Amino acid sequence: MQFVLLLIVLVLLILGPQWWVRSVLTRYSKEEQDFPGTGGELAKHLLKRLSLEHIKVETAPEGQGDHYDPVNACVRLTQQNIESRSLTAIVTATHEVGHAIQDAAGYTPFRWRVRLVRVAQVAERLGSFLLFAVPVLTLITRAPGAGVIMFLAAACTLGLGLLVQLMTLPVEWDASFGRAMPLLEKGYLEPAQLPAARRILRACALTYLASSLASLLNFWRWMRLVKH
Repeated sequence: MQFVLLLIVLVLLILGPQWWVRSVLTRYSKEEQDFPGTGGELAKHLLKRLSLEHIKVETAPEGQGDHYDPVNACVRLTQQNIESRSLTAIVTATHEVGHAIQDAAGYTPFRWRVRLVRVAQVAERLGSFLLFAVPVLTLITRAPGAGVIMFLAAACTLGLGLLVQLMTLPVEWDASFGRAMPLLEKGYLEPAQLPAARRILRACALTYLASSLASLLNFWRWMRLVKH
């Protein structure tokens, strides 16, 4: 019974923020004709104002969300946000520009996150190979060290991924409230709209919190499997 209750709590902690995020973003997705431009136009304006004209603004590929690509120096917004005049589009575009500002400023947590993502991608491929190879090697060689290899494989595939998720939290929070919010407060939004903007930015941050909790749960599950 206790296990079932714990499982319910974990599901609510992981899925609850995602449901709330969708609700908040949908609530403020209504077109606002008072805005002089779309999310994409605001992103271009802000980048020009901040002397970051070398950073492009593009529509995100199908299946990808709003993000900043530091490798290609590009802010990518979903088609809805790049073309919309909604509060969600305006705030989201400013948030992604916030990541571009972090990159240009050499913000240390952002740089570390980029490096960790690259390492994690290589480690994930290695870890996946080991996870598939260990059962075969154990059957062929009867090697007693198979458990150690399994532990290393789980650490490679999940441990680094979890570290990336945890590193993402302060980076996203800074992009929202250290970079985007100060810009929005300088006349881009009416004072009455600022609380809603903070709500949107907070909701987006909770998305990464949910992802971190999911990664932590997955990592814990694998560690228990390795111990057995």
